[in-house]
Amino acid sequence: MSTRKQLKQLVEARRGVLVPGAFNALSAKVIEDLGFEAIYITGAGVTNMWFGMPDQGFMGLAEIADHTARIRDTVSVPLLVDADTGFGNALNVYHTVRTLERAGADCIQLEDQVAPKRCGHFSGKEVISTEEAVSKIKAAVDARRDSDLLIMARTDAAATHGFEAAVERAQKFAEAGADILFVEAVTKAEEVRALPQRLSKPQLMNMVIGGKTPIFNAEQLAELGFGIVLYANAALQGAVVGMQNTLKVLRDEKEVREDSGLVATFNERQRLVSKPEWDELEKRYS
Repeated sequence: MSTRKQLKQLVEARRGVLVPGAFNALSAKVIEDLGFEAIYITGAGVTNMWFGMPDQGFMGLAEIADHTARIRDTVSVPLLVDADTGFGNALNVYHTVRTLERAGADCIQLEDQVAPKRCGHFSGKEVISTEEAVSKIKAAVDARRDSDLLIMARTDAAATHGFEAAVERAQKFAEAGADILFVEAVTKAEEVRALPQRLSKPQLMNMVIGGKTPIFNAEQLAELGFGIVLYANAALQGAVVGMQNTLKVLRDEKEVREDSGLVATFNERQRLVSKPEWDELEKRYS
């Protein structure tokens, strides 16, 4: 079964499948190695880790396509790809979907913010008109060559127009052909609980650690009927703390040992990057 068909089945089961975000190929390998069933390629994570900049529209199509292709070559689980606003108007969205489909995306997420976009949990967001947003979703649906490629439509309208307006937009995105709906940055527990009752298409719920949406356990969200529970930057935030803790020890004690518990062992690091498999290939071709 293709990864796109796998993802479609996961989403339609509505069992709150946990999907962590990856910001590069190694983080994707760690996610797959730990048994997660799908991976989200995070625009915020790529921007933070690749540029050292905040999630405020600095990432372009070339960067996310390059990361998608590298991660697709590295892991075998389905990939959901954050394409921000589609990097322009409906024509740009069409090009974005074609590009990311070729790069190996199984689902492409598009949002309705005014460009340059910003993290959904930042203040100061603005959204484009409903009509323009719908046209961009229609362009995305038309652009795909493989009907199993999923289009996820995100709305940030809850922060600017209120919860009811966001639900109305999401419904129009569904009517335009979106396969998955994503109402971003709702701020009340009752709104989280209401979404699966208000919208019939499968939905993603974004659990941003330290963000505006109250944190629910993934099992609770599965019971409510969400298809995907996203932790887009849990790995990133954990990696930052890991780097800080290790480097503080190095700074203060002038050494870091393998048995410190602060670092992966040398052998574990080589296992994760598939060195034994590359060694076998080297023997085959020697």
